[in-house]
Amino acid sequence: MGKIIGIDLGTTNSCVSVMEGNEP
Repeated sequence: MGKIIGIDLGTTNSCVSVMEGNEP
């Protein structure tokens, strides 16, 4: 779900990726 929200907002994607640590 985090990835979908991140992609949707775009900016959040960076925050989500850092929090999840899955993508750079």
